[in-house]
Amino acid sequence: MILVTGGTGFIGAHLLYHLVVSGKQVKALKRESSKLDLIEKTFNYYSDNPQKLLDKIEWVEGDILDIYSLLDTFEGVDQLYHTAAIVSFHPKDKTTLVRTNIEGTKNIVNAALEKKIGKLCHVSSIGALGRADGSGIVDETRHWSNKKSSVYSSSKHEAEREVWRGIAEGLNAVIINPSIVLGPGNWNSGSPQVFQTMWKGLQFYTGGTNGFVDVNDVAKAMILLMEGGFQGERYILNSENIAYKQFFEWMAAAMHIPAPKYKAGPFLSGIGWRALKIISLITGKPSSITKETAETANQHYRYSNQKIIDAIGMEFVPVKESIERTASYFLRDTK
Repeated sequence: MILVTGGTGFIGAHLLYHLVVSGKQVKALKRESSKLDLIEKTFNYYSDNPQKLLDKIEWVEGDILDIYSLLDTFEGVDQLYHTAAIVSFHPKDKTTLVRTNIEGTKNIVNAALEKKIGKLCHVSSIGALGRADGSGIVDETRHWSNKKSSVYSSSKHEAEREVWRGIAEGLNAVIINPSIVLGPGNWNSGSPQVFQTMWKGLQFYTGGTNGFVDVNDVAKAMILLMEGGFQGERYILNSENIAYKQFFEWMAAAMHIPAPKYKAGPFLSGIGWRALKIISLITGKPSSITKETAETANQHYRYSNQKIIDAIGMEFVPVKESIERTASYFLRDTK
């Protein structure tokens, strides 16, 4: 039996689709308050008969913050995919990030050890890796540094440490570190939100560079790593390192709208996040840009994908193709 946490989220929904399509017996953990809208929407993107596939998933109510519910749920589980996490770059969300990403993962690891789960795949982040100096490329050997790290990155690093602790105690596990994940989902949150932002009329681009990967590649790599004899290792999942200017130009072309015209350097970006913070304080609505995201957008981050290529012969979807495909789903949803 396969169990997926975070199945109602972006990566988890895509993972469940690939597992179910391949004929796997799957159950998924969800909180009582969680809705299935996103996973239903996701399956509808890829299947002519999504309900038939959705009916194959056994939903189990539980919470990664409640270890007793996990112990019951983990009975008879052979493979465990841990995708549940909170993604936020707002300092005000620190408590939630610590509880969900760190304490939740600690509970997952402890319950997996207790129930002698066959294998765990933990979804970490490139944010949990150290940053390369200058024009260097980050690989899996990079040591963590908390210099200018976001609250989110720190929480994912600490969560990953819980998995390494579990591995030291005998847990069979692999860790993936995806770069910025592209694909259709909730257009008002997470990485899919950038398509909504572009559609509304994005005027500025930044001078930075970052890594990008298609969400379906993330799901496929996870499954291959779990089914192969890989353990006690981490793998960066990254298709290409692309300049934000190029990324936005490809996106604009795919959506048939003008590309951003003006470059927002560090100074202008600094003004921007401060102005939005003031607006946020007045309106009570969270700002779309924080100090951390503004600084990151002007940095050059590059990631190596050689280890995963060597391990499973991974062939990544080019970023331009991923953008075009995702844009087509977005445009379909906006009609």
